[in-house]
Amino acid sequence: MRAVGAGRLGGLIALIVLIVIASFLSDRFLTVPNLLNVLRQVSIVGILALGMTFVILTAGIDLSIGSVLGLSVVLYAGLLESFGLPAAITLGMVAGAGAGLVNGIGVAYAGIPAFIMTLGMLSFARGLAFIYTGGTPVPILDETFYNFGNGYVLGVPIPALVLIATLLASAFVLGMTPFGRSVYGIGSNEEAARMSGVPVRQYKALVYVISGTLAALAGVVYASQLGIGTPIAGQGYELDAIAAVVVGGTSLFGGRGSVWGTFIGTLIIGVLANTLNLNGVDPFVQQLVKGALIVVAVFGMSRASRS
Repeated sequence: MRAVGAGRLGGLIALIVLIVIASFLSDRFLTVPNLLNVLRQVSIVGILALGMTFVILTAGIDLSIGSVLGLSVVLYAGLLESFGLPAAITLGMVAGAGAGLVNGIGVAYAGIPAFIMTLGMLSFARGLAFIYTGGTPVPILDETFYNFGNGYVLGVPIPALVLIATLLASAFVLGMTPFGRSVYGIGSNEEAARMSGVPVRQYKALVYVISGTLAALAGVVYASQLGIGTPIAGQGYELDAIAAVVVGGTSLFGGRGSVWGTFIGTLIIGVLANTLNLNGVDPFVQQLVKGALIVVAVFGMSRASRS
């Protein structure tokens, strides 16, 4: 736990330093509209990263969340006209949870390595999205749905409020429930958790259901922001989510980390991207910077774990 605290404190210090540097590099950074824009931009990856945190805490990985997001997005768009908004969102969320359940059964009960299982789901869900739409984007004309992704409540973007609500719910589950404590136990020592009476298989399957469900929730934000259901939605987002989790101090080997650290990691990546955009840095160079940041974060976690 000391390593986790050090990692989270280090992430918070890194975020503060980054904000100070960004404020010197651009006089537009510390404006209220820009800061709200950062919160809006990180909301989708932030929600994905919170789900990924549950999985990584059990020493697993979920590479399918970007494709699950894409599948849910086209379902929202395609079903909305025929069944209405509540049914479309419900069915999209069920599809996300179902994809997570298949991942969970494959990993926890069939013994398939998480990397292989979720890589297969990555391709399967993306294929379903293309088959469902025929490769053509589907416009979303529902004004209520569009306003959800682009509206404000008390001056705060609704997607940011969704992210914060998801953060608080995730923190409660991981910090205040027996299931949350068991997730840490499974990641620290799976055999010891099993000997202590923890239903390891059920809980390992459940973290993938949570990840899939939150990917579908992120799809709601994505579709409502853009007003279109495209089968390529969410491509590469799984890497951004993993980056946010790692930068936030959660160990890829499981058992150590927190959703608060993931939130800080998400903000670090968001502030960094916003700073690079404000200063006109080439998007390809931004990818290099993000990769370097992940390497530095993993190195820092490794050093903290040894101390």
